Amino acid sequence: MLRFSNNSVKTILFALAVTILLSSCGGDSKKGTEKAVETKKVVNVPNFNPDSAFAYIQKQVEFGPRVPGSEPHTNTKEYLINKLKSFGATVKPQEFEATTFDGQTLSLTNIMASFSPEKTTRILLAAHWDARPFADKDSERKNEPIDAANDGASGVGVLLEIARVINENPTPEVGIDVLLFDGEDWGETEDADVPTPAGLDSWWCLGSQYWVKNKGNYSAYYGILLDMVGGKNAKFYIEGMSKYYAASIVNKVWDQGIELGYSNYFVKQPGGQTTDDHVFVNEYAKIPMVDIISFDPKDGGFGGFHHTHKDNMEIISKETLEAVGETVLHVVYYE
Repeated sequence: MLRFSNNSVKTILFALAVTILLSSCGGDSKKGTEKAVETKKVVNVPNFNPDSAFAYIQKQVEFGPRVPGSEPHTNTKEYLINKLKSFGATVKPQEFEATTFDGQTLSLTNIMASFSPEKTTRILLAAHWDARPFADKDSERKNEPIDAANDGASGVGVLLEIARVINENPTPEVGIDVLLFDGEDWGETEDADVPTPAGLDSWWCLGSQYWVKNKGNYSAYYGILLDMVGGKNAKFYIEGMSKYYAASIVNKVWDQGIELGYSNYFVKQPGGQTTDDHVFVNEYAKIPMVDIISFDPKDGGFGGFHHTHKDNMEIISKETLEAVGETVLHVVYYE
């Protein structure tokens, strides 16, 4: 008769057990896949209202060009702070002074609004709220400020709508911070070449440069910057510095947008590289942040409206706002 060692017996018994288990499960790989799909996490993500976001943009534009030092700038600041407070956020304005390339001393204010401040895992959503003081890319009225409906107000409008949605619905599992940078768009004109002083990396993005060096112990899991996110037929290619610093977050955001059916907006191909607020958040705050920004790598430009008087409400698209807003909402609610 055959004799089995104890190890052989254990091996046979284990094999029999596995066979029985597979038989009870049907042994069908397709059914196993379906079961895995069925158990995938499903999150009830609230709806993003593009009409509401559009109205928030229009309100900012109605104040007039939000140039630092002007009455429209002051009025807009009060509006943003009060609106965010009305959404239940803990709001902390950060006031500071900065000098521009043309020798102006500006009184600026970054606005931080926090939801669920007790949560340690946080996501930072940002935009800039100031307006360009000159239309230096225009052929007329070059020295007059612009409405900046898309270049500034659109990102703020989307974030205000996200803040409203978070306030009126079950909050995400992570904490959300909305940060509105000031002084982003007073960079040098094309005919100016002024060296930056010590302590300043660029004449652009004055608010974010100040914030990253004066943020205290604040940290976030990652960040998403919105800039020029409301234009008609916008294309959001993958911005170079976003890919360099935060490739995994790029995939998270762009894949979500594509999954939602917005592949005509979120183009998962390399775009250009730009100096924007996210660069300083990445370099100094060490928070991986991506920039959702409308840019055409074919002509290397931000669109014919950029830094001209064409940047008004006529170029704002509710469809674009919805694509960006719904994508960002899904990203944060699925964390």
